[in-house]
Amino acid sequence: MRFGILGATQAWDATGEPLRLGGPGRRALLALLLLDAGRLVPTERLVDGLYGEEPPPTVGNALQAQVSRLRSSLGLPIENHGGAGYLLAVDRESVDAHRFAVLAEGGRAALAAGRPADAASALREALGLWRGPALADVREAPFADAQAVRLEELRLGAFEDRAEAELALGSGADLVAELRAAVAAHPLRERLTEQLMRALYALGRQAEALAAYTDLRRALDEELGAEPGPAVAATHLSVLRADPALVVVARTAAPPSVPAGHPVSRETATRSAELFGRDADLTLLRQRLHDSRLVTLTGPGGMGKTTLARETAAQHQGGAAFADLSMITDGGQLPQAVLGALGLRDSGVLGGAAPTLARLTAALAERGAFLLVLDNCEQVVADAAALVEELLAACHDLRILATSREALLVPGEFLLPLEPLAEEAAVRLFAERGRAVRPDFDLTTHAAEVAEICRRLDGLPLAVELAAARLRILTPRQIADRLDDRFRLLTASRSRGAQPRQQTLRAVVEWSWDLLDEDERRMLTRVAVFTGGWTLEAAEAVCGAGAQTLDLIGALVDKSLVVAGPGRYRMLETIRAFAAEKLAASGDEPGLRSAHRDYFLSLAQTWEPQLRTARQLGVLERFDDEHDNMLAALRDAPAAGALDMVACMSTYWMLRGLRGQGRGPARRILRALGPDIPPGCEEQYVLCVLAAISAGIDSAELQECVDRCRPLMDRLMFTHPLRYPSLLLLWAPFTGVPDEEDMIARNQAALRVVDDPWYLALMHFGVGFQFWYQAADPEATGREFGLALTGFEELGDRWGMMMALMELARLAGRTGNRKLASERTDRALEIAEQLRSPDDMAEMLWSRAEFALHDDDLDAAEVDLLRAEELARSLGISDNLARTRWLLAELALRRGELDEAERLCEAARSALVIGWSSAEWTGAAICAVTARVALARGDSGRAVDALRAAARTAPARNAPARGPAWEVLRELALAEGRPELAARVVASGPEGMEELLAEW
Repeated sequence: MRFGILGATQAWDATGEPLRLGGPGRRALLALLLLDAGRLVPTERLVDGLYGEEPPPTVGNALQAQVSRLRSSLGLPIENHGGAGYLLAVDRESVDAHRFAVLAEGGRAALAAGRPADAASALREALGLWRGPALADVREAPFADAQAVRLEELRLGAFEDRAEAELALGSGADLVAELRAAVAAHPLRERLTEQLMRALYALGRQAEALAAYTDLRRALDEELGAEPGPAVAATHLSVLRADPALVVVARTAAPPSVPAGHPVSRETATRSAELFGRDADLTLLRQRLHDSRLVTLTGPGGMGKTTLARETAAQHQGGAAFADLSMITDGGQLPQAVLGALGLRDSGVLGGAAPTLARLTAALAERGAFLLVLDNCEQVVADAAALVEELLAACHDLRILATSREALLVPGEFLLPLEPLAEEAAVRLFAERGRAVRPDFDLTTHAAEVAEICRRLDGLPLAVELAAARLRILTPRQIADRLDDRFRLLTASRSRGAQPRQQTLRAVVEWSWDLLDEDERRMLTRVAVFTGGWTLEAAEAVCGAGAQTLDLIGALVDKSLVVAGPGRYRMLETIRAFAAEKLAASGDEPGLRSAHRDYFLSLAQTWEPQLRTARQLGVLERFDDEHDNMLAALRDAPAAGALDMVACMSTYWMLRGLRGQGRGPARRILRALGPDIPPGCEEQYVLCVLAAISAGIDSAELQECVDRCRPLMDRLMFTHPLRYPSLLLLWAPFTGVPDEEDMIARNQAALRVVDDPWYLALMHFGVGFQFWYQAADPEATGREFGLALTGFEELGDRWGMMMALMELARLAGRTGNRKLASERTDRALEIAEQLRSPDDMAEMLWSRAEFALHDDDLDAAEVDLLRAEELARSLGISDNLARTRWLLAELALRRGELDEAERLCEAARSALVIGWSSAEWTGAAICAVTARVALARGDSGRAVDALRAAARTAPARNAPARGPAWEVLRELALAEGRPELAARVVASGPEGMEELLAEW
């Protein structure tokens, strides 16, 4: 039985069914006994706790009667120790409050020992035991209030410890809402406020962090006449100084938005609380990674390579990321998968993408002694080896841990074959898994049979787990006998070329299969059609088992063939591969894949319009969950049908900054279609082309596709309403800001006839740009951007709100209203955070810093620029990183820190994305700062060289990009006492720089 007092008082039988406890008196008695489960509770304490200061005259008889009824109704082992008291003889771990205390203490100890991943896992489990306020249904009893306060205090302490562990892991973004609620409930609790400040600061919300401190200080003064303590005061000072050390970069967990990546944490590292028998392997593996930059963990499936790799990553001090390659079939997808595992997007919401491999190597190079885990490399071993070799060459501090059934054969590789579990560890694993399905299982009674089973299974962890799951219906002796029969049969019929341990694993999976009934086999076979897991609704729609679906999947979970998670199910890769073989042999695969494709296309078509509504964030997360399934459906669809899936996914890819995910599938579709565009699919075709060229047009074939789209878009631009309105956004880089004189008037006329709210808001946004760039009319620009913001706010479209706020902030900054610009930037930053777009956050921060620099507010500029650099640096090369470092160089120059300015110029230059039009402007600006540094040092020759580099970086056709360098050229002429030359610089404009520079 299990018992609960962390919420209403409750008891559950061995099957998990809740028991009826009776009235409040009986519940209060049970709760009082549970508080001291396994210990004698004196009669006096029971009387005082239940009846208070005025017990009835016959209190002894009343208490005895209550105990008797409780014992008989529930069958509880309540021992009567005469006048001494009563004892509830149950395991303390069966009571949620005592289990909570053990876990909370373990988490606190792990935190103190410097193991935040272990601490977070234990504390999450502890806090998950709470079902509501402690002793919620017996609060009228005299004992309850004091005990409830004690338990709630322990709960709050565990929450603070968990928050500390999460902050140490860099997961502060997920804590802000919880910490705000906790601070509101406990405004005088300094540790909570200090944690909230750190979480906010890590997100770039410095002003809010400082406001939290101000609120605490005011509350302490008003309530207690006290000042904040030293810990929170020190954090306040660090926030004021913009101390980068205050921020812990989230290196151990990829955001759920990245389909290819998986969080690296203790919670997901193992499927049990410990690594059975792998302590020595773990120690050796960590030592090898210290000595070698590439370690490949080898062994057959089911050996536990993935579990050991996850645990190693969770304990790696320099940060780690875990890339599961089990679903990768095309080696070209590898860089994208690893980029996703790092939690990186291709770009901001609409920003261009740097080449994936270049961005990947730059991001890893910035992370120092980082550990990258590549799991299941045998799927694409040659491509994995090539990628590993390139990454190790480019990132000198990087460590890579690969798991594979064969070596990568890369120079410097250290092979570490993973051996089976020792018998003792295998027996403990069997017992642990056995008790999960049969709580009364006693290992001592069956030690010999269990040892025999583990020997027959060669100590393979997965095989042991599958066998232990059979304890629900078989005894250990029966399991051993059936294993013997099955192995004799399978070994005799198998190819001699198979590895012995692989034969063992196959045998035990076959054996598990044989013990399923026909309906369970059919379900296991059919769910193999899913990639990356599935929901119950998906299984019901695709697998066709009707009302039985839940029962059948539940039976497979009980037998350890399917793993259940929150709202989703999945199979271990070894089991999935076996089930996929059965699916291929069944003849049902074509029909199931067709049903799978239709189901996920229908989901995508339903969800895509909701990405422009207030449901945007929730729908993005649903797309995140099903991304692997949708990519699989895309691969399986015929070319014409696949166009619809690409079109539906394009908005999602854009909002998540993952447009590179569609590049490979889109190119395959275009090759299959050739020059033919299916009737009625013009929008889908253009979106497919845009997905294919997300990293640039790199072939004549793709250029032909783009040229084919231009006349289509000339017509579609004025088609209303479009089925996929994001098409207008994605095509915008090919049109730019229209330069026809009557375009503003034409668009204003169009605004009067558009009735779709989202389309109308987007048109106001576009007209705002035209008023700024064509008419230079700030008032009209602000009006149009404001109308766009209002429209997007009414719809709840956070993307539109963010973009409108970004431009309104820039407009306010350009017109001298820095306060308004800052307020709008803060709002936009919050939305970008919700959309998980650090690139856009970095752009907003450096943009605001530009206005601060213009006003010579160097301290304010530095705060924003340091946060922007931190955000952009983790993303690898990007225009935002280059611009941020250029502005930091400008700041250092103004402070007279010439060496630092030069260093930052070099760092900015290394982050430039060659080929982007924005790189010309940024590159020329960097050269201009370099030239100013040379002028400050009195080195006119070097200044000239830097200006010549600026002219090469930004050709004459891009005269505006030369602006900063052109201004320095005039300064140089004046510094050399040549006013006539300075006048010629002004007269020639930026276009004439080369001719003037030739005179030096």
